[in-house]
Amino acid sequence: MAFHTDLIMNNSVNDAHKWATGFHKWTFTEGRISTTWTSAREEWPFEGFKPDSIRLLQVGGKEFTKVNFRDYQRYKEDNTGGTDKIFTDRGLITFINTLADVSGTLTVWGQYIPADWDTTDNTALTVFTDGGMEEGNEAMVEEMLSHVKMREKKIQESEIHHKRAEDILEKLWKKITEEQFGYHSKDSEMLERIDI
Repeated sequence: MAFHTDLIMNNSVNDAHKWATGFHKWTFTEGRISTTWTSAREEWPFEGFKPDSIRLLQVGGKEFTKVNFRDYQRYKEDNTGGTDKIFTDRGLITFINTLADVSGTLTVWGQYIPADWDTTDNTALTVFTDGGMEEGNEAMVEEMLSHVKMREKKIQESEIHHKRAEDILEKLWKKITEEQFGYHSKDSEMLERIDI
């Protein structure tokens, strides 16, 4: 029992939770942050969001275009008075063109980092449970068993559990992506044409 203390097991649980929740860009870890826009500030640290995960940024309901960091820097250098609605990110910092003619609420949508799992709370739910994807919990258990077996120097058993965990998460991801067939762009025709 000293080989698998509560602390070691709790660390394995947390590691498995972080690994599984970061395995894909799960739809149930998408989030939004809103705050008051101020053009006096170019750099915005959106804490709790994964690096490079902000997909949509709006100020006052006006959408900004995400550009490559280097292109953003060139734009700022070449267009000192440029008012294009553009933004970029570098690590955990988001850079927004302060000269864009906008005002109001700054809202970003992206992928948040799930909090550590509170191992002292026996009623705590994982993001998979909250997201209606219980299979993810099974993958977490398999990954935790992989850690346990690795600690026991049972490498082959550890790899088997890890592979099972990956397979479960890949099947879950496939289900999610298959459900996204129903999304259409605003330019899509209402009815599909069929060859007769």
